[in-house]
Amino acid sequence: MIIDTPDPEAATGHVARMYADDIESDGAVFSHTRAMAVNPEAHQAFEALLGAVITSLGVRVYELATLGAARSIGSPHCLLAHGRKTLRAGVMDESQLIRLARDPHSAGLSEADVAVMDFAAKLSADPQDMTDADALRLRQRGFTDRQIADIALAAAARNLLSRYLLALSVPVDEVPGLSREVSEALLTPIDR
Repeated sequence: MIIDTPDPEAATGHVARMYADDIESDGAVFSHTRAMAVNPEAHQAFEALLGAVITSLGVRVYELATLGAARSIGSPHCLLAHGRKTLRAGVMDESQLIRLARDPHSAGLSEADVAVMDFAAKLSADPQDMTDADALRLRQRGFTDRQIADIALAAAARNLLSRYLLALSVPVDEVPGLSREVSEALLTPIDR
């Protein structure tokens, strides 16, 4: 990564809290956290957006939208981080996460879950091709208008962060708590 990031030893305010959260949970500061720390106000705004979206969607739907978007973009940072968040939140177990990483359509997910991932993936890969039919598919699976809007926001937010990290060539850190098999499955779509 060519940009200079705030030094963990000299960090203050919001940046110090960002770094402390990483150290508390994983013992080190992740490269993606350091990249976001370059503009702590943007990080705070991003976190506020996610908080507003998760309140409406719940963790499961948010993580599925996030993984669908990250998978479509080919974002190793977000696939690994949110793969682990999905496991830690109890959204699914390792076996199902591996199946989801390989093919969401054969992972044993509900039709609603697959619709969320498909919507997020399409928004991330072909946003110009989105139509009312995409949102209608979510509505037909029981999502409210607020939830449909928040699924779009969750996927769009993942695009923002994923593309920011990719644009700056932020190194991909090993994510503690993921088995080798899960990590490889999550990263396989990127290599295809």
